[in-house]
Amino acid sequence: MTTHTRLTDLTVRLAETSLVTAPFHLADGARLDSYFDEYRLAADPDLLRDTAAAMAALVPDETQLLAGIALGGVPLAVALSAATGLPAVFLRRRPKGYGSRRQIEGAAFTGRRTVLVDDVVRSGGQLLAMARILRIAGAPVGDALCVLERPLGGRTLLAEHNVALRSLLTEADLSEAPRRGDPL
Repeated sequence: MTTHTRLTDLTVRLAETSLVTAPFHLADGARLDSYFDEYRLAADPDLLRDTAAAMAALVPDETQLLAGIALGGVPLAVALSAATGLPAVFLRRRPKGYGSRRQIEGAAFTGRRTVLVDDVVRSGGQLLAMARILRIAGAPVGDALCVLERPLGGRTLLAEHNVALRSLLTEADLSEAPRRGDPL
């Protein structure tokens, strides 16, 4: 099976499992008619493993650490860590209010070239905020990975702040994916 055929098959599986046609309200008040349900992806161990294996090819060679963004990026970072052998950290939007009181949990990160991992990138604001937190904490961030990129300015915003976005799929890839039984 060729790489293109494997990615096409994975795209079909992701569309069937995670692409939901129903109203979805974003944090900024915008409304979508369909959305990518990352929890359906994370709940399917075979699909999660295969998605991480495909994303592993996007990880830059000089990467020393993966950083999963809560909540959707955490299972992806764990699976990608298992697929690549790279250690991982996990980022909260705010420091934990009890216990460790940390915003960054997991492996040592200071001075390690870090790649952000998230499920969907829209405007890029959340990834940019997490890149800033990691940079301030001493982890250089130059790249971000996602399963799905929606064309809402995220790539441009991140590039303006020296973060290169690498996406497994675009919104068009997912919405145009043939369904099982459809002719390819």
